[in-house]
This record gives sequence, C-alpha cells and structure tokens, in this order.
Amino acid sequence: MICYNKLWETMKKRGVSQYNLIKDYKVSASLIDKLRKNSCITTNSLERLCSILNCRIEDIVEYIPDDIE
Repeated sequence: MICYNKLWETMKKRGVSQYNLIKDYKVSASLIDKLRKNSCITTNSLERLCSILNCRIEDIVEYIPDDIE
C-alpha cells in the first residue's frame, strides 16, 4: 500500500498547510483528497509536491507491504 502520512509531517515541518497548497501553489482540492485517502496520483504530482516542499520523494510517500500489519 502506498501511504502519504509522511507528506503531512513534511508539510508541518516546512510550514505549508493544505490551504497554502491550494491557494498559493494551485494544487487542486481533488489531489489533496486523493492524498488524504492514499489513492493513486501521478508521478508529475509527486514531483510537483517535492518541488513545492523542497524535499525528496521519501519525505512524501512510503510503501507499506500488505503482509505488515
């Protein structure tokens, strides 16, 4: 499973809110919703988030194997 919990931590460290993403960086509310639900997003969206937050992809996304509970 792909999990975006690290994104929220990175945003907090960088002082960027969901509101900032939408209003200042024109990130769509639907993308934020997908991230909240750990749904699929494009690699372009991941790249853009990394650019906005000045971070590495590991600071945004994490893969959790199904066999770990």
